[in-house]
Amino acid sequence: MGARRAFRIFGITVRMRPVQKSVCALMVLIASLAFLYLHVWSPKHYSTVDMRHRPDQLPRLLLPDHLLVPDKKYMHIAFRIKEEILQLLPKNSCKCEVQASWNLPFQKQLFGQEYSLEFTNGVEPSDLVNINSKREQEYHGYQQRSQSPLDQLIIVQANSPLEYPVQGVKVRPLQTILIPGLSLQAAERTLYRVNLTAKMGTFDVAAEVEGVKVEGEGQMHLSLSGSQLDNLNRQMQFVTYTNTLFHPNTADIVQFSTDEHRASFSIRIQHPPTPKLYYPDSSSGGASEGTYNISALVTIATKTFIRYDKLRVLIDSIRKFYPTVNIIIADDSLDIEHVQGPHIEQYFMPFGKGWFAGRNLAISQVTTKYVLWVDDDFIFTPRTKVEKLVDVLEKTSLDLVGGAVREITGYITTYRQQIRVDPGGEAGDCLRIHQGYHHVIEGFPDCVVTDGVINFFLARTEKVLQVGFDPHLNRVAHLEFFIDGLGILHIGSCSNVVVDHASKIKLPWLKSVKEKQYAKFRYPNSTDGTMNSKLKNFYFKNHFKCMTGN
Repeated sequence: MGARRAFRIFGITVRMRPVQKSVCALMVLIASLAFLYLHVWSPKHYSTVDMRHRPDQLPRLLLPDHLLVPDKKYMHIAFRIKEEILQLLPKNSCKCEVQASWNLPFQKQLFGQEYSLEFTNGVEPSDLVNINSKREQEYHGYQQRSQSPLDQLIIVQANSPLEYPVQGVKVRPLQTILIPGLSLQAAERTLYRVNLTAKMGTFDVAAEVEGVKVEGEGQMHLSLSGSQLDNLNRQMQFVTYTNTLFHPNTADIVQFSTDEHRASFSIRIQHPPTPKLYYPDSSSGGASEGTYNISALVTIATKTFIRYDKLRVLIDSIRKFYPTVNIIIADDSLDIEHVQGPHIEQYFMPFGKGWFAGRNLAISQVTTKYVLWVDDDFIFTPRTKVEKLVDVLEKTSLDLVGGAVREITGYITTYRQQIRVDPGGEAGDCLRIHQGYHHVIEGFPDCVVTDGVINFFLARTEKVLQVGFDPHLNRVAHLEFFIDGLGILHIGSCSNVVVDHASKIKLPWLKSVKEKQYAKFRYPNSTDGTMNSKLKNFYFKNHFKCMTGN
């Protein structure tokens, strides 16, 4: 009799003979694969959210900054911290550490390889002190430019007799408005008084009410008093504010007080954004899918480098379905070839100028409401329905929506990424990138909201131009655009619009000189400094210190 062997499956100890060892291993493998299948392909309980335009939606309430630091009068009251909730709150310190996970078969293939990067690895140690000094200086300037007094948290204290507007009061630079909603609801007394104080403008009254004394007209401090409350409240309906210190986009925090109470509210000083509208012929306004004038709405943009054979295949495939859509090509090849034909614009750049520089050039020439970005080795098929993507952008608040790409093997990918930045203090913030999406879009069951999509997307032209493409990223880049667009772009992804990808499979000895030259630029080796350059770019430009993802 051979010695018995024992092992555990999901906590259960099993003993068996040596002849059963291979059967047992097979059972373990099958059980693991079944678990992975249920985890990966079982229906997820993602919520479905209505993304249609709703300008009347209320803003979310803010969480107080010092939740765990009570006022002195509450210090004697005991409380219990819920660690599971506390961990969800934002902190001013973060680390990029790969979380421990189960070691399961095919984990890398199914979930992707987890990784962690420290961006300081892209900086020479001798340069780090100088880089940090410059980065901190630039970051401080960025904060001063981007932060507004409107970011200041203002809480209306309970039981205050003062009524005033909390949000929504706007004035154009150096212009005058009536301040709405000012009122005093006080108990009966012999004299009522209110005061208004500003820093970037002056107060006045558009009319004088009998029985009310007005002091400080045309100044930054206005005082109103009277013996009749109704008269005082009527006078406050005529109070005006005039901006006197020019700034195109800021706010004045106004102090509103009585002898016993004080409150603050903001007046936004801002030029209204200039709209960028498109001629009515370019949109069908609420048209149903399939009835849009794609040639008037969409421009197709691409960047090419050496691969003219693939570029011509792309153009031929586009013309089968969209014969009059304008195609814009940015080209930084060395031995240029003119790609001619109706509705084609080709722009030449210095040799090897770069991937993102070419994107900037191509999209800068787009005059339509939307731009469809494609790689030069994509192929349009009957499943490449641009109308479906247009329909999503026309009927939702999204700025950009990606499609799907079908590889020569038949595999279809959407490359959906969730991007998050955790605050990290002076050392820099932590970048988190993980596969997945946030929720399904109501009315579009094949579409979801996410933060990054594949290199085949339709976008509002002005929003892409607002983010732009960093020309420092010359050969290998993609997700960097969506990182720069975090907080600016509202992004979706639809799996029912598919473009084919030309085959990349070719034996090395059959590759042409141009194909080898392309591969040299497209797939740089580890010694040419490309990776260090990207790490340094993240570290300095985006104020990141590290990144985790899969």
